[in-house]
Amino acid sequence: MKLTIIGAGNMGSAIARGLVSGSLIKPFDITCADRSKAALDGVSRIHAAIRTATDNRAAVRDAEIVLLAVKPWLLEEVIYEIKGELDCARQILVSIAGGVTFAQIDSYLDRPPGAVPALFRLIPNTAVEVQQSMTFIASQNASESQVDTVVRIFDELGATMIVDERLMAAGTALASCGIAYAFRYIRAAMEGGVELGFYPAQARDIVAQTLKGAVALMQAGGRHPEEEIDRVTTPGGITVRGLNEMEHAGFTSAVIRGLKASK
Repeated sequence: MKLTIIGAGNMGSAIARGLVSGSLIKPFDITCADRSKAALDGVSRIHAAIRTATDNRAAVRDAEIVLLAVKPWLLEEVIYEIKGELDCARQILVSIAGGVTFAQIDSYLDRPPGAVPALFRLIPNTAVEVQQSMTFIASQNASESQVDTVVRIFDELGATMIVDERLMAAGTALASCGIAYAFRYIRAAMEGGVELGFYPAQARDIVAQTLKGAVALMQAGGRHPEEEIDRVTTPGGITVRGLNEMEHAGFTSAVIRGLKASK
């Protein structure tokens, strides 16, 4: 299976890194295209067998999947550049450009309805690099087998969820932006740990393992987070005092407001 990634920035290179750690797509079947030589040099350091190119049109010709990993404001320009090379009978076109709808992509392609390739919109997050992404998938004009192909690829890079296009913005806020919010909590907890007497590296490792344990408990037990909180808190105990202080400072409200602002 040959895949071309157009755009070798943070997300494009992260997807390439995740793919070469998997088994579905071989490194020599991955092509990364970018105008920046520095970006392509970074991709070559991921794996020497990954092909690189500065010509987007040439890069998509032999691909079975074309993945557009460019900024939203560049998507129209890139599609205009490559659309003459796309073969709707055999190729899948995937966009990870946040906020650009199928309707907009259709208008950029400017093709009759029967001449539009299978389209996918994906919202992964940066953990795709270590095969731990939460990736949302929406499709248009795609067959069941094409959907299955895209799902299998990104299941290897973490977890996937097929959603209606209307939920892509919400998925972006909750998981794509959400990973930054998780890191902000980690940073805050680390700073608290230093104030409590640990060295920064120690605090980082403690917080990381604590979060890993919390996720493992929730996934293994299938319990609501509040149930897990109840298992930790005791009447008059220090945990409930800490939770109440966080709530007095607006913790839950701040998280919800941040998510809604990201949508």
